[in-house]
Amino acid sequence: MSVALETEEHKALRAAVAALGKRHGRTYDREQLWSEAAKLGYLGVNLPEEYGGGGGGISELSIVLEELGAAGCPLLMMVVSPAICGTVIARFGTEEQKRDWLPGIADGTRTMAFGITEPDAGSNSHRITTTARRDGTDWLLTGRKVFISGVDLADATLIVGRTEDSRTGRLKPCLFIVPRDADGFTRRRIDMELQAAEKQFELTLDDVRLPADALVGDEDAGLLQLFAGLNPERIMTAAFAIGMGRYALARAIEYARDRTVWDAPIGAHQAIAHPLAQAHIDLELARLMMQKAAHLYDAGDDVGAGEAANMAKYAAGEACVRAVDQSVHTLGGNGLTREFGLASLITAARVARIAPVSREMILNYVSHQTLGLPKSY
Repeated sequence: MSVALETEEHKALRAAVAALGKRHGRTYDREQLWSEAAKLGYLGVNLPEEYGGGGGGISELSIVLEELGAAGCPLLMMVVSPAICGTVIARFGTEEQKRDWLPGIADGTRTMAFGITEPDAGSNSHRITTTARRDGTDWLLTGRKVFISGVDLADATLIVGRTEDSRTGRLKPCLFIVPRDADGFTRRRIDMELQAAEKQFELTLDDVRLPADALVGDEDAGLLQLFAGLNPERIMTAAFAIGMGRYALARAIEYARDRTVWDAPIGAHQAIAHPLAQAHIDLELARLMMQKAAHLYDAGDDVGAGEAANMAKYAAGEACVRAVDQSVHTLGGNGLTREFGLASLITAARVARIAPVSREMILNYVSHQTLGLPKSY
C-alpha cells in the first residue's frame, strides 16, 4: 500500500515493524511479540522521552499497530495501554504517576487496561454509574464494568468513575488507577465467540479503597481528560482495522494471482479483480483519514481530532469488514478453512464496527457536531 504522504522516518518505522511482523506471522505468540516490540521501542513510541518513550505521537503508534495487523499479528493491548492510558497519564498525570507508570508502559514490562463501558450505559458515558466517594483522604469506588480487554494481563486498570461536584451536586467523570490486586476489585471472564489472545472481562468494584493519588489529573477536568484518551482509542482502532483488512486482502490477491480454474488466473476476471481493487481503495481512503486524525491530535487540536478520529474509525471499520468479506469470498471454500486463516477474521472484523463506539453513534456525532442537526436523544 502507498505511503507517499509519510515522512522518511515514518516510512522507515513502517518497514521495520513490517519486518518484525513478518517474522512472527499469523501464528504469533502474543507475549513474545509484545516483548520484542517493546525492546525495539515500538510500544512506547508515542510516550515522552524523559519517561522512556520514543517522543513521538499517535501517528507513530498507529503505524506500529497497522503494520503488525497487516502481518497478521496485531497487538490489541496497544490500543489500551500506551495509546489510552499512557496518553492520559502523560498529559494529565502527576509527576509521581508519570514516573511510576510511563517507563514500564513504554518498555512493555507493565500494562494497563481501561474500564469505561458499563452493562446499562453502553455508549452513553453520561449514564456511567460507577461512583467514587471520599472517605477521609481516600476514595471508595463502587460499580461494574463490562467488555474490558486484557484485565488479566494488566497490572492496573484505568477506571472511569463519577464523583459529586461539591458546588453543583452533579456527577462528573473522573479517572482512577485501580491495581489488579485491590481489595473488592474482582473480574469475571466473558465467554466470547471471538477467539483472541486478549480476553474480555466483566469487572466488579465493591467499595474499592484507593489512596488520594489514585486520581489521575484534575478532579474538575474529567471530560477533557476522558476524551484525551478516547480520541487515540478511535485512531488506534482504525489502525487495527486497516491492518486486518490489509492482511486479508493480501491473502486474497496472492490467491487470485495463482489460482487457475479455466485458462487464466481468477484474478484476471473483473468480477474477482474489481471488488479487490475497491477494497484496496476503501482501505487507502480510511488510512488517509486516520493519518489526518493522528496529525491533528499530535498537534494538540483535540476538537478537530475528535471529528477526524470518529470518521477514521467509521471508515476503517467499514473498509475492514468489506475487505475481509471479499477476501474470504475470493477464496471460495478455501476461505473458510483453517489452512488459509481468513475465516476467523469474519468475526474479528466486526469488532471494528462495534467497538469502542458503534457506527450509529459516530453518525450521530457527525450529524449534530459537524452538520449542526438537532439531537435525537
